Amino acid sequence: GRTSSPTHSTMKFTTATATLLAVTSSVSSVYGFSPIASSSSSLSSFTARRHNASPDATRTFSNTSSSSAASLTMMAGTTFNVGIVGATGAVGKEIVGCLEKRDFPVNNLRIFGSERSAGKKVDTKFGKVTVELFGEDAARECDVVFLAVDGDFSLKHAENICAGDDGAVVIDNSSAFRYKEGIPLVVPEINAETTKGKKLIANPNCTTAIGLMAVWPLHKLFGLSKMVMSTYQAASGAGQPGMDELVEGTRAVLSGERDVAENKIFAHPLPFNVIPHIDKFQENGYTKEEMKVTWETRKICGLADDFPVSCTAVRIPTSRAHSESIVAIFENPVDVAKARKALDEAPGVKLVDDPENLKYPMPLTATGSYDVEVGRLRENIAFDNALEFFVCGDQLLRGAALNAVIVAEAMVDNGALVAK
Repeated sequence: GRTSSPTHSTMKFTTATATLLAVTSSVSSVYGFSPIASSSSSLSSFTARRHNASPDATRTFSNTSSSSAASLTMMAGTTFNVGIVGATGAVGKEIVGCLEKRDFPVNNLRIFGSERSAGKKVDTKFGKVTVELFGEDAARECDVVFLAVDGDFSLKHAENICAGDDGAVVIDNSSAFRYKEGIPLVVPEINAETTKGKKLIANPNCTTAIGLMAVWPLHKLFGLSKMVMSTYQAASGAGQPGMDELVEGTRAVLSGERDVAENKIFAHPLPFNVIPHIDKFQENGYTKEEMKVTWETRKICGLADDFPVSCTAVRIPTSRAHSESIVAIFENPVDVAKARKALDEAPGVKLVDDPENLKYPMPLTATGSYDVEVGRLRENIAFDNALEFFVCGDQLLRGAALNAVIVAEAMVDNGALVAK
């Protein structure tokens, strides 16, 4: 989410100090939008909790091919007409990339845009695609439509696109429908089963999706009772404009052009700074970004409406991949060895936990990876029955595009997505 109106703040950096700090900023990676295929970039299985069941009630969707969850359908010759709205943005580009790398069975890819982008050509694995001017009737011709646009657009069009038996399945990346009763909010490894019989699916906030990939296997083991999360969120959480502002601001300071970077996207200059403010402040003192973690954790995991989850969200000057420090308190005694085994076996999770060899989750290694990295796993010494760990995940992938595509794959598997 974006922060509120920018305010000016003053900081002085010498060129030498700025140069030293820049070593840790990984500025050059901001242009690496294409995901690097990881060894487990295509999940061979995922678990989905029944909508109203306990954490133990899971089922595993197994695939006959490691290339994608849709391979059975591909073998049967069924393909889908796929639409993307917002494909030229940061998340939209990654949706195209995930469809390509996971061999989703695309018959025809249609990209919809505004008058400004209509007519442009986009090169894809499925051929050169001409961007079409968005229209609801055209979108309804598709079997599935991915919305990578803002909430206002989704509120105006999503339900019309999916209405009726002849409407398309809509997977929405905005926050428009996340908290609406009857609309599934889905992390496929947790609750893919809730998509059965549904036409409109909400993708969760990136911060929530990344954290729950690690929390869910532990919840199944020990029974979560409380959670405290602190996040360290990359500039790309504010989209391409956020990444551009970080790069340009860093360049301006390093070159000596400015002592402090300009800020239009973020509340304060982001280069060489951290900002404990993402999205609007609420009456309870939390920001909306922080409350999203609370609200969405409850809905996705089927927890009580008053289940205690607290979050502090901080914007940091990295280009991509969010990090999270999580303290999870459980109903039952914890066992670090069992927790490590559960995380190591969890689909979509990569255990990176070897401090002796300086191996732990970092944005540098999580960027471009389909898996969420989890490490620094230890028993918390301040609370009983508690584990503490560190998580890193590429929020444009697991937190957005990849999650959406795996949702579509799950809907192919359970029959919710069918070709017209």
